[in-house]
Amino acid sequence: MRFDRCKILFGEDGFDKLSKAKILILGIGGVGSYALDCLYRSGVSNITILDYDIYDETNQNRQIGAEAVGESKVDTLAKLYPNIKTITQQMDIAWVASFDFSPYDIVIDSADTTKVKIEVAKKCYKKLIMSVGSAKRYDTNKIEVASIWKTHGDALARKIRNELKKAKFDRNFTVVFSPEEDKCKDKGSCVAVTGAFGLTICSEVIKRILKG
Repeated sequence: MRFDRCKILFGEDGFDKLSKAKILILGIGGVGSYALDCLYRSGVSNITILDYDIYDETNQNRQIGAEAVGESKVDTLAKLYPNIKTITQQMDIAWVASFDFSPYDIVIDSADTTKVKIEVAKKCYKKLIMSVGSAKRYDTNKIEVASIWKTHGDALARKIRNELKKAKFDRNFTVVFSPEEDKCKDKGSCVAVTGAFGLTICSEVIKRILKG
């Protein structure tokens, strides 16, 4: 059967926990789409994805579903991963303020906008796993998982830390990051790293759910 090997690994009780967990993924690009794929194949059946974009040809080097150029990302992935829930929504500060995160056990932030990421952290830090800079890198061995306050060598994480300090916010949340030095100035990216970020996030979600 489809999930037999997952059940062997996680145990029946653990698999039951995974199947009932409610996960929200913000942004389903190079990181979020791989987190979705991993969670879906691991037996998580209650997944909601949120994005507003359509696929562009330049997404094809790193995003699952990106062959559907010109089509909605959430609609395309809903066809590839039956029974997931979708929200087509542009993420901004007003949306974060009004959105109810309480139904979800874990929120995965793989969005691009720094201000939005900061507001999401303030609102649901207890259940948050955040992805920061995965572009401009190609060495998966450099990927780390840490508290936002323990991150190093990543400009986006540093900016988020500084803005949180200014807001007198001192709570912990989990971040997947890489201190690898930027290999280019523009928006170069490699699916080896963006995908590995997503898979690492999936692993963190599974560990958290199994621990209860």
